[in-house]
Amino acid sequence: MSAPVIAAVLCAAALHAGWNAVLRGGLDRLWASALMCLGMAAASAVALLVLPLPAPASWPYAAASGGLHLGYMFALTATYRAGELGETYAIARGASPVLVALAAAGVAGERLGPTACLGIGLVSAGILSLALRTGFHLKALPVAILTGIFIAAYTVVDGIGVRLAGDAIAYTAAMSLSWCLVLPLLVVAWSRGIPRATMSQTLWGLGGGFAAILAYGIVIWAMQHDAMGAVSALRETSVVFAAVIARLFLGEELTARRLASCCAITLGAACLALSG
Repeated sequence: MSAPVIAAVLCAAALHAGWNAVLRGGLDRLWASALMCLGMAAASAVALLVLPLPAPASWPYAAASGGLHLGYMFALTATYRAGELGETYAIARGASPVLVALAAAGVAGERLGPTACLGIGLVSAGILSLALRTGFHLKALPVAILTGIFIAAYTVVDGIGVRLAGDAIAYTAAMSLSWCLVLPLLVVAWSRGIPRATMSQTLWGLGGGFAAILAYGIVIWAMQHDAMGAVSALRETSVVFAAVIARLFLGEELTARRLASCCAITLGAACLALSG
């Protein structure tokens, strides 16, 4: 992987951990998801006003990814109801790199060398070790794994779609609009009205949406230039940022075991960098 791609994906990882912390810390996580979607939709609409539409060949992938993102957001909110950010985020993100690498090999014909495979293994093992600790909430496991499956699915779909689109930003905006206006309507219908939120919660939710679309837009751009499996694995270093954020702002533990797991993730990221 080239240095610009590595730097961009690491930046995306930090942004991703940040908006997940906003979602995990919110009082009404489903409504926080809806606010994030409104922020993403606003940014997408502005982008499409100044950019040409992505190539028609990519539209089915954008639509399919939109449906998968809807499932992902509902699974994610259920995951955060079941356990802590540091553990549930780790399981969901840890499951996806291996699934993405396998799917990319089967669907897109990508092949990863031994160093890249070692990197993916280290990243995934480190992430899962962050979660599998004494006191882990077993009820969080099924929804966290389901979330990881959604992540892997939309990552592969978008990795193929952006290569057909011709423009990573336009594809990201079109894909986001395909679902970001739907989720708030579903939340309002489910809640039978607009849930109450303070001005601060509203601003944090909308800001989280801008961070989310920027983070994933960077990842989509990276998948246009490098292997999906490697980009996905490097993106999941976000669990390191999430562990620190969870300790500083949510009062969660940051034990020696978690620090060791973070070291494994960092070494895995280094392997991915060397494999490029």
